[in-house]
Amino acid sequence: MTTQSSATRRVPVAVPSAPPAGRASRSGVALAALGVVAFSLTFPGTAWGLESFGPWPLTAARTSLAALLALGCLLALRVRPPERRHRAGLAVVAGGVVVGFPLLTTLALETSTTGHAAVVIGLLPLTTAAFSALRTGHRPSRTFWAAALAGAAVIVVFTVAQSGGSLSAGDAYLFGALVVCAAGYTEGGRLAREMPGWQVIGWALVACLPLALPAAAAGLALEPARLSVHGVVGLAWIAFGSQFLGLVVWYRGMAAIGVARASQLQLAQPLLTLVWSVLLLGERLSPAAPAAAVAVLVCIAVTQRART
Repeated sequence: MTTQSSATRRVPVAVPSAPPAGRASRSGVALAALGVVAFSLTFPGTAWGLESFGPWPLTAARTSLAALLALGCLLALRVRPPERRHRAGLAVVAGGVVVGFPLLTTLALETSTTGHAAVVIGLLPLTTAAFSALRTGHRPSRTFWAAALAGAAVIVVFTVAQSGGSLSAGDAYLFGALVVCAAGYTEGGRLAREMPGWQVIGWALVACLPLALPAAAAGLALEPARLSVHGVVGLAWIAFGSQFLGLVVWYRGMAAIGVARASQLQLAQPLLTLVWSVLLLGERLSPAAPAAAVAVLVCIAVTQRART
């Protein structure tokens, strides 16, 4: 008779299974949607911030505050610096999302209302999807592109109608912001598949800190702040909520469900911003603004169900 020793006896080990693909997809959609909610408050927060700060010091101050928060998190968790192969992509994120988009939209809001700017920025999902297709090679379905183009068409018609048939200087800033932000979102979404999403925006912010701090000091010296409750709250939100926390969950969501699909959730952003502009800023909306925003919501449902 042979006996099996305890050393050779095999004990079954429970191996945790990976979450189902559907659950991961739902989690990614939820994270990306949370980012959209945070972004929808950016324009009202910027409008409040402009009550106390000029556009240049406001942009530099929001970047500096967000970068200091990111640096503190990176140091506290002892995160190693990004690899060399990631640095070019982080530079694109920094230039587009950290500097370009905030500066251009802040300049635009000096002459445009938040409601108008919100609907123009509704073109961002289509722009981001196009950048993603070129950069990553992913090819969404024809249904996806048809819905995205339909949403973009509604926004273009609204913009031209609101501008009296011609584009303003504020619109030029907004369209420039679309391009640089789409590039930053695309590159950040790609990097978020290789490193945690919060580190993507964290290192991009830290890279801008050596320029942002002197720029904030110089800007405040040239345009002294006229502090108010609205101004301080607005600056705090766009620095910590939009510039850091919103982008953290946004990049995690994009990594989970893909850049193209996540980008189309931003079609809801104009409608949310329109709501905030009425509740927080007391703006009056034209009848076309809510209609245009609701129209693009229909496109969201189609793009989220379309094969990508």
